[in-house]
Amino acid sequence: MDLLDALGDLDARIRSEPVGSADEREAFRVRYLGRKNGELTDLFKRLPELPADERKAFGQRLNALREQAEARIEEADARLRGDTAEAAPGLDRTLPGRRVPEGSLHVLTQTLYEIQRVFARLGFAVAEGPEIETDWHNFTALGFPEDHPARDMQDTFFLRGDKSALLRTHTSPVQVRAMRAHGVPLRIIAPGRVYRNEAISYKSFCLFHQVEGLYVDEGVTFADLKALLRLFAETMFGADVRMRFRPSFFPFTEPSAEVDIWWANAALPGGGRWLEILGCGMVDPAVFEHVGVDAERYTGYAFGMGVERIAMLRHGIDDIRLLYENDVRMLAQF
Repeated sequence: MDLLDALGDLDARIRSEPVGSADEREAFRVRYLGRKNGELTDLFKRLPELPADERKAFGQRLNALREQAEARIEEADARLRGDTAEAAPGLDRTLPGRRVPEGSLHVLTQTLYEIQRVFARLGFAVAEGPEIETDWHNFTALGFPEDHPARDMQDTFFLRGDKSALLRTHTSPVQVRAMRAHGVPLRIIAPGRVYRNEAISYKSFCLFHQVEGLYVDEGVTFADLKALLRLFAETMFGADVRMRFRPSFFPFTEPSAEVDIWWANAALPGGGRWLEILGCGMVDPAVFEHVGVDAERYTGYAFGMGVERIAMLRHGIDDIRLLYENDVRMLAQF
């Protein structure tokens, strides 16, 4: 018998032959893999009958068929073990199955998506950038000169001894990348994780999420910025939200401000406290110079808000660390 013809319908028979019972499984093993009369075993023994240039291809086909047969035997063994296993003590198989709890989005993700939806309705596109940044994008292009005291405002995780690579301390580098890549006019938000080596407390953590916003066009004013942030605060916290603007300083905006939201708490003196949620201001012309935008023609505003603090205010979470402890009792509430 020609060896190539011997393969014939062997593949189809191996695939279709029943192995549902222990007897069928054993008969299958003996028929194809038995040491004395197994069909595959016999074909392996006859390999030397083939011309040398045909043996390799034929041997590869035989190996594939053997693996296929062995896989069917392993499947049968697993199925037979399951069928014969005794029920665990105390397990009543007649009872309905236990319901598996459904998961949900983390409260931070929910808050981030809601922020993005608010700004999407206001015409802002989403832009993203790398979490590992260069010193130029994270500091220099945003008005932080070398050895300038403003760099001390941000405790940075540097990844190289020469401080050329770092974990970004804000998502503001995305505005630099976006203006260089797309030019102006431009209206974007840039959500993402940021990292700072600062003391951990009820309101500060070593990593957090930020949403950077940037709007650049002709005739953009600080009044436009205040109106936008007031609308945002009322959307997120309700029409009766108490908010305030405080003068501040950021190297890449001038003038600059911080926005606080009143955090009501009857247990505190005065019935609550102010919690800062974002910094903002008009884009400094020096930033426009770094990215090739005509500062005489265009103006713009930028803001950067903390997602964690907004989530805390919306849901009454009194400690930022709860958002990172993965305690199901807390997360299941959202």
